Amino acid sequence: MNAHSSPAANWGIIGHEWAVDYLRRSLRHGRNRHAYLITGPAAVGKMTLALRFAMALNCEADAVERKPCGVCDSCKRFIDGNFQSIGETNEPDVIIAQDYVKQRTRRDTSSGRLSIDDIRLLIETTKSGSAWLYLKPYASRYRIALYERFHLVLGPAQDALLKSFEEPPPAVIQILTSDSPAAILPTIRSRAQIIALRPVPKAPIKAELRRRGADADHAELLARLSNGRVGWALGALEDDAKLQYWQSALDQLDDVLAGSLLQRLKIAEKLGSIKWVTETGEATEAGQRVSQRVALYNLLEIWQSFWRDVLLETYDSPLKPCNINRHAEIRRLARSMDRAAALRAIIATRRAMNSIDQNRNTNANPRLVLDALFLDYPALK
Repeated sequence: MNAHSSPAANWGIIGHEWAVDYLRRSLRHGRNRHAYLITGPAAVGKMTLALRFAMALNCEADAVERKPCGVCDSCKRFIDGNFQSIGETNEPDVIIAQDYVKQRTRRDTSSGRLSIDDIRLLIETTKSGSAWLYLKPYASRYRIALYERFHLVLGPAQDALLKSFEEPPPAVIQILTSDSPAAILPTIRSRAQIIALRPVPKAPIKAELRRRGADADHAELLARLSNGRVGWALGALEDDAKLQYWQSALDQLDDVLAGSLLQRLKIAEKLGSIKWVTETGEATEAGQRVSQRVALYNLLEIWQSFWRDVLLETYDSPLKPCNINRHAEIRRLARSMDRAAALRAIIATRRAMNSIDQNRNTNANPRLVLDALFLDYPALK
């Protein structure tokens, strides 16, 4: 079965056929759960799956195999992107929680974090009327709330949502996505159906990139660099800045390895002093931005992929490196160090990632974490 005849393709999903099959079976047998938690690496396709499932849940087609049909009124609202529109006399039947809160409060929720007050806006009845979660569907089979990047929601706010999991309202389905299931309260995890997405194999990602117009070499490179994250690969095809950032991150690693101890500490100071950055790593005070911890974690993740390639090269592995466009550099570096040094670099990078991972709620100082990392990195011969 090729990628475009699979059940997942009908949902517009690249890979994750097993997850689509599972959700489709629940539709067929009418065994939909009141809550789902979709987990997996960032940009692996969690939110895409959540949206397609919500679309299928409210699709008006008779046959499950045709859902989502893409032509009924409910599906058209998804396709047009206006399924969250708030009318004068009615509330939308499907919402992305962060977007709904922003519409109601005019507060910036782009960081993904929801406060206790934000959750209460969804679940608590006020003098002005019933809370969104407890209203009857207006024009759909279900009211569906989607919570994107729920791992960013702190414990007290998660706890505020718990009652709606313990005593779920009728005709309401809540779908959470999370990069880190460990960051979700156990009481919520135990009451939701968990769907753990895994990285997608290279072949279907490359095929989709080719279908979208990428030449063979570019598709191969992006598919390898994606590490199975479909969203990253497709985003990098549309936006060259993502690939440029990847290469600039490796250039920074080159500077670290070639530098003296003093030069390394200066690089650590520079990286540790940036408070907000764009998604492509540039310092900024406004516009679309992510926190320093997120940016450094992404940077270290790229470095980790490079060190993995170096370690494989020390074993003369027949596998092609992830960073295939830097194969010559990887080969030279592998020849200049022993296998143990490459392994220590991977371990040190992973330790630094764990220290600044926002999902672990650590208080580690990023500057000090980088200082320690650069002291552990080998020097070029």
